[in-house]
Amino acid sequence: MRRLDERRNPLRDYDAAFTSGDAETVTSIVEGLLVDGAEPVAVLTDVVAAAQREVGRRWQRGEFTVAQEHAATATAVSATRVVANHVRQVPVTRGSVLVACAEREWHALPAMMIECALRAHGWDTTLLGASTNPLRLNQYLNDLGPDAVAVSCSVLGSLPTCRRFIEATTASGTPILVGGPAFGGDDLRAVALGATAWARDAHGAIVAMDGLPAVVAPAAPLPGERTAEQAALESDHRRLVARLRERWTLVAAATTPDADCLNSVIDVADDVLHQTLHAVEAALLTGDDRVLPETAWWIDDLLRSRGAEPRMMDELVEILSAAMRDYPVAASLLATHFVVPAEWRREATVDE
Repeated sequence: MRRLDERRNPLRDYDAAFTSGDAETVTSIVEGLLVDGAEPVAVLTDVVAAAQREVGRRWQRGEFTVAQEHAATATAVSATRVVANHVRQVPVTRGSVLVACAEREWHALPAMMIECALRAHGWDTTLLGASTNPLRLNQYLNDLGPDAVAVSCSVLGSLPTCRRFIEATTASGTPILVGGPAFGGDDLRAVALGATAWARDAHGAIVAMDGLPAVVAPAAPLPGERTAEQAALESDHRRLVARLRERWTLVAAATTPDADCLNSVIDVADDVLHQTLHAVEAALLTGDDRVLPETAWWIDDLLRSRGAEPRMMDELVEILSAAMRDYPVAASLLATHFVVPAEWRREATVDE
């Protein structure tokens, strides 16, 4: 197998096809690459995943609607299935692995890619799909007795359920590999939650899987005070979002008759509120406070790209602080870490 021929620029051709909604051409491009001998994992990472990252950036800038984003993802799923069918020809030379998304994680594509990459590397894989609940995972652990479990987690709100996966998996002595944007750019959150290993991407997952131990000990308990407050916040999540919606003037501004649905924040206001609370929960659960400035930067950039007034970010901080009065640890974390570092904002301005 060979890596992609940069002279052909398959990513450019793929991007042009899925941007125009031409799913047939997209799958044809992927099939052609595989027939020509391109490495399947390289097709996944350098074409399909790279294109999806660009989709995310276009949505962030307000260039893609949610509908366009979903259509592009559906096309990427079709492309990944082409690669999956191709790698079924690879003989199984390693053990068995369950691949799943954490509960509440509806982004199934990353898990599909990881499953496909591991199958290409000789693993006997079983894909459980989006939002697998812990009871279903337990049933598969008992019925199949896999050598390992791999879990994809893209959104911060799925980290608490991912912890439940880790507890269930390690309780059976089975090692568990985790990865996805919710875990950040290193293994700090994965280690804090008790995972056996962490991977940045599909190539990293292959390497990490080969290094997993045969048997692991149960995950250690998490720190009591922060975990208790995270559980309380999780239980109170819907009420807090409703309160924040009532108090954030951005929501009212976004729902005026004159609002432009693509460039306004009507389609992202709830995302911002949910993501902010999930970031607080993630910081409490993992002890990784970096998730708060990262989320603050994401929100600030998103609001600026949609033309929101700069004061809306300041107002969000104020109403969040007021809403967290019953949660002292969370309130302290927000006050200290929920800011956009000045150097990050300067870098973003230069990039623009």
